Amino acid sequence: MKLYDKKIDWDNILFNNHALFLLLVPIIIEQLLNSFMGMVDTMMVSTVGSEAISAVSLVDSFNNLVIQVFSAMAAGAAIICSQYLGSGDGQAANKAARQVVLTVTAIALMVLIVCLTGREHLLRFIFGEVEDEVMDGCLVYFLITVLSYPFLALFSVGAALFRAGGNSGFPMKVSVISNVLNIAGNALFIYGFGWSVAGAALATLISRVFSMAVIFYYLRKPRQVIVIRAYHKIRPDMPLIWKIMAIGIPSGIENGMFQFGKLAIQSTVSTMGTVAIAAQAMANILEGLNGVFGVGVGIGLMTVVGQCIGAGRKEEARYYIVKLTGIAWAGILVSCLAVFGITRPVTRLAGMEEAAAAMCFEMVCAITIVKPLVWTGSFVISYGLRAAGDVRFSMIVSTITMWCCRVALCIFLVRVYHFGPMAVWIGMFADWTVRAVIFVWRFQSGRWLHSFSGKGT
Repeated sequence: MKLYDKKIDWDNILFNNHALFLLLVPIIIEQLLNSFMGMVDTMMVSTVGSEAISAVSLVDSFNNLVIQVFSAMAAGAAIICSQYLGSGDGQAANKAARQVVLTVTAIALMVLIVCLTGREHLLRFIFGEVEDEVMDGCLVYFLITVLSYPFLALFSVGAALFRAGGNSGFPMKVSVISNVLNIAGNALFIYGFGWSVAGAALATLISRVFSMAVIFYYLRKPRQVIVIRAYHKIRPDMPLIWKIMAIGIPSGIENGMFQFGKLAIQSTVSTMGTVAIAAQAMANILEGLNGVFGVGVGIGLMTVVGQCIGAGRKEEARYYIVKLTGIAWAGILVSCLAVFGITRPVTRLAGMEEAAAAMCFEMVCAITIVKPLVWTGSFVISYGLRAAGDVRFSMIVSTITMWCCRVALCIFLVRVYHFGPMAVWIGMFADWTVRAVIFVWRFQSGRWLHSFSGKGT
């Protein structure tokens, strides 16, 4: 079966190479800097003491779940608005954007209320009995970071709306400034005022308030593709909200399942001893770093495919999925080789024990071999399918492979054959491979194109 129609009007395509460059590069840079700043943030907190870093790590494992859900809702916003813009209906795109803001605000406030009222019970239910000093830190850090949820959610949506209009550069700039502000706040509150965990949380809160305020200030400007103002006049449009949720909810479940799976795997690794835990933690960081390029391309692909589908250019959508998957593959290959090259220096700089460093290097070697072979088929193609509205299929496949391959296989290898942390990556590789086979089949079958049922839906 042809991957795309060779008779595409190349002089009239929606995104030429220059437009793709301007869209993708800022997203990739933003993802890279976010990853780097996150590492710096963790290192600064770790200087306070083991109780502080334990508290922050535990709470962040839950916060990451919430972040993934908000990111999925933002992706739903980008897809809906991109489809409307592709069809040339800017008024409908703006109307949809207003409903997205209303919906996400309501959901974020509900999550905020639930987390605040059940704060201690929720943490003890998730993490069980931990040392009193660690739990005290968890409660403080959780209280302050929970207050940032609505601002985080709205920034994610605002940034997605800019990207849907083809402007990925502005969210990148705001994100960079916000990250720098977060690091500066950590330095001031942790080292200057000695506020430890509370200082780290306060810096996070301030940076998220700042990024949300800036994004929505500029969304008011009439020169933007999508303009949102007069918030007090926004009223619920339930049919449109359900269309938005039809994309956002499956994506949110998919992202949430990934985070739940990571928590399940984390609990398994915690039984292997400190050497294995340290090796796995560093391998996770390095694997996240070598995947930044591919994730950035995938986020950009949602805008591209969404506009193609909205414009009724289905063969162009095929073409861009193939092209950007190829670009992502090249970037992943280079990234994996680069990260492999810095693994030993990084483990030495981090002061890892020799056994942990050797274990980490072994895992990175395996990742470097397998990831370029199957990762792009597993993830980048699915970004394109979701942008065409094929979200339920992606959710079902990703959830099944996550629990059957990544989690179940890992636990089986550890409990039955007493594997070390390499079991985590064997399960991960199986998940990537099965997903890649299924998504490539889905793409070639063309069934994903029938998921789109009208403009902006």
